[in-house]
Amino acid sequence: MDSLSRVGGVLCLDGERLDALAERFGTPLYVYSAAHVEARYRAFDAAFAGHPHRICYAVKANSNLAVLRLLAGLGAGFDIVSGGELERVLRAGGAPGSVVFSGVGKTRAEIDRALEVGIGCFNVESAAELDRLESAARAAGVRAPMSIRVNPDVDAATHPYISTGLRENKFGVSVDAARDLYRRADASDALEVLGVDCHIGSQLVRVEPFVAALERVLELVDRLAADGIGIRHLDLGGGLGIRYRDEAPPEPETYAAVLLETLADRELELVFEPGRWLVGEAGVLLTRVEYDKTHEGREFLIVDAAMNDLLRPALYQAWHDIVEVDAGRSGPQRSVDVVGPVCESADFLGRERSLAAGAGDLLAVTSAGAYGFGMASNYNSRNRAAEVLVTDEGARLVRRRETLDDQLACELLDGN
Repeated sequence: MDSLSRVGGVLCLDGERLDALAERFGTPLYVYSAAHVEARYRAFDAAFAGHPHRICYAVKANSNLAVLRLLAGLGAGFDIVSGGELERVLRAGGAPGSVVFSGVGKTRAEIDRALEVGIGCFNVESAAELDRLESAARAAGVRAPMSIRVNPDVDAATHPYISTGLRENKFGVSVDAARDLYRRADASDALEVLGVDCHIGSQLVRVEPFVAALERVLELVDRLAADGIGIRHLDLGGGLGIRYRDEAPPEPETYAAVLLETLADRELELVFEPGRWLVGEAGVLLTRVEYDKTHEGREFLIVDAAMNDLLRPALYQAWHDIVEVDAGRSGPQRSVDVVGPVCESADFLGRERSLAAGAGDLLAVTSAGAYGFGMASNYNSRNRAAEVLVTDEGARLVRRRETLDDQLACELLDGN
């Protein structure tokens, strides 16, 4: 993570001492680098500078309003998967016309609201959803801009839980089924066909799956052209991976080069939905060691962050590097499991890590800017962490720490 450095042995993010932020805001604490997000956005944008394109940030990766406002200010559009994410984008100042709405289970209320504010495109994922969208648009007296999400049956070579482009996955429709749906949509006075959408998975570290998916999509575009149905854009989703441990994902220039070569001389606008690539390496989770425990020959650092704060290790067996914030800690390095206080054996942040830390010390879990706070919960009635954004003006709180009163605010004892 290029935003991290050490000054006098103390870990800093964009020059801000992380030990000072932990003292100021408490732990567990998410800290994000605005400079890193901006640099990533500009690098992705520059890679496709010679071709019409739009970058629609995947809100699910990190939906903090300050992060969304930062990206909106850079000119980003947004990929949403719920009505709640739409409202976040609007409150952060995102333009409705820059929004693409993905997801397999859009409710009628969500569709109605998206039509009301005038989003840019619906990515339709089933015949039933196409019917619902058409009905809602007709009732509203508008034409709904739409694409159909195609499942290209491409193996993304990633974790099964974040692979979305195989025929057994719930997402999208087959290429053959899509052609019939496009004919229906093109014949409707309540629908406006804009593009073709596909997304094959997350945390991809090779370009070949992207190329294979694009080739399948272009075959469909040619078939639709033969049917007299013109396509204006290709939404190629997101999925470009980052380095958590020893991965070597392609740089955006390499990614762009192979896609544009495959696209050849077609003038189709390209739409992308990066999330993790923009924000993943921008964030760290700070956590303090509560106890140093040895049990049956195994050593544990029990910290104040848990699986409810960062679910990825428990859910995906995902690796995040864990480092001492103060490298001047004396004592030998030894192999430890870094675990939380939640009552589940899956509650770990890292296993068999070489650390010298002990009780009272501060640790940083790196590359935690994506799918960290966004997947947090109140399991075990734990309050969710605070979030801090570091900008060129310093560090500022962008989400206060949750309280028990916040948790209980929606609960009723009398049933009324």
